[in-house]
Amino acid sequence: MIVNTSYATDTDIVNAIKDRKIVCAFHDIDGTHSLIRNWPPVMSRVLYDTAMNGIPDNLTSEDNINRLVELCDTEPLEETDRFCIESAGLSALTQMEWAIRRNQECINGKYNSEVNSKIIELIWAGKEKFDDFDEPKEYIEYLADVTPKLFWVYEQVLNRFCRDKNLAKAKENPNEFLIPGSKEFMNYLYQNGVKNFFVTGAVVDKSQQPPMGMYEEVLGLGFDIGENKVVEDIFGSTWEEKIPKDEVMIRLVEKLNISGENVLVIGDGRSEISAGVKLGAVTVSILPKSAKRQRELHKELGTNMIIENYKSEDLLKIFSK
Repeated sequence: MIVNTSYATDTDIVNAIKDRKIVCAFHDIDGTHSLIRNWPPVMSRVLYDTAMNGIPDNLTSEDNINRLVELCDTEPLEETDRFCIESAGLSALTQMEWAIRRNQECINGKYNSEVNSKIIELIWAGKEKFDDFDEPKEYIEYLADVTPKLFWVYEQVLNRFCRDKNLAKAKENPNEFLIPGSKEFMNYLYQNGVKNFFVTGAVVDKSQQPPMGMYEEVLGLGFDIGENKVVEDIFGSTWEEKIPKDEVMIRLVEKLNISGENVLVIGDGRSEISAGVKLGAVTVSILPKSAKRQRELHKELGTNMIIENYKSEDLLKIFSK
């Protein structure tokens, strides 16, 4: 398949591409193809509660989870609402870590320091690994212990607030929870020799039977997953290990023995677009016109083009057989 943006007539072309061969495509899931997870109001509430109040003794209890569910999407939360926009696509573990570190700033806690504040700034800028920073061993151990627990709580709140009921509906009517034209475009790529991979910041556990989490959602939307199928494989995070998308993509490129220039990266978050730009890949941002801040951010990151959905007639011109 060949990409040539000069054929576009109604697409927001940011950085033109001419006659680039594509052999693989790395797709984000949430907001890029799937609408099952209405995650921003849930994450915003969980992060806000943590930043303002810290980690409660009953963090993983039913009472705490139900309390957070009831509070989701009940009021604007300026800082964490904005953080969810800016950090979209980062590992959920990184987003949880931000809130724990932010709490140390808010209460001037024992681990508040210039290093802690610097790492908070770096997370805002899309960074995820901080092994080179010198911090107290007990703080590093505390983060390693509490961050996965907070991540687990976030997932439970998300499941109860929207994910589980939306997944049940999606299994009956997948199109209701797909970005318009999503499945058709994936099939178009597949039929023209492009190998599709899903890359997500959510947990992907392939060992569970029946499949759970994000894997279950992709199957629920009707995507075939497996070697030589529409979706070759799906890669994500674990409960304990933070795996930034740029690392996942670099590993995939090396494993497949291909050049980053021959990869297509599609997403609505900063991390996958930033990773794609670093790889030298062709990048497509999926963002509604109403998402003005996200569109501005993706242009700053260096995306090639921005589209609202996959129904654009330009796509079949830009991505030719």
